[in-house]
Amino acid sequence: MRLLCRFTIFERCLWAGSASAVLIAFFLSPNGDPLSLAASLIGVTSLIFLARGYAAGQVLMLLFATLYGILSWQCRYYGEMLTYVGMTAPMALLSLIEWLRHPYKDSGEVAVAPLSGRKALFLLAVSLPVTVLFYFLLKWLGTADLLISTLSVATSFIAAGLTLLRSPLYALAYAGNDVVLLVLWGFASVKDPSHLPTLICFGAFLVNDLYGFISWRRMQRRQHA
Repeated sequence: MRLLCRFTIFERCLWAGSASAVLIAFFLSPNGDPLSLAASLIGVTSLIFLARGYAAGQVLMLLFATLYGILSWQCRYYGEMLTYVGMTAPMALLSLIEWLRHPYKDSGEVAVAPLSGRKALFLLAVSLPVTVLFYFLLKWLGTADLLISTLSVATSFIAAGLTLLRSPLYALAYAGNDVVLLVLWGFASVKDPSHLPTLICFGAFLVNDLYGFISWRRMQRRQHA
């Protein structure tokens, strides 16, 4: 409850607008999928906590990754399923531990860490073989929209790594992933309009992640002043 009181009016409006967009899309779409709605609402809620550097966002991200993995499996987006269940969820757990170990004073925020060139190069070097491995695995599984799914794996891995490293750039990496997922779920929504809430969800994700980068830059300047 203390954390909720710390959100600004803009942040509360951002969350309310994101949740409202998801709800409207759900009620307007034929045969709306309750699982898609639940995942979307939990997802947009997690992002507003993450934008403020609150560890509670990682707990919500764990739940979102699980629900989204189930939804992706139903759509044969095996790349998304493996990425979120096998990578995003474990990385969210590791990030939760890391964030709890590095709080910034008593503010409830995580301490923002500078991203060194060595860390950035290591993350990129690891992401390349991971992406190649996932490409052949997803091809073997018969994943729908293979190239887009593979690109989603790459952007998700980099974003999750930057989150673990407590870098503001995590939000920009996730924004890039949101663009990829908008294309992916755009295809799914054309085939089945019940997935429209998920498409709207990632549109809201894009807006929230862009704000998250702005928020983390402010946190960084304030903490390092």
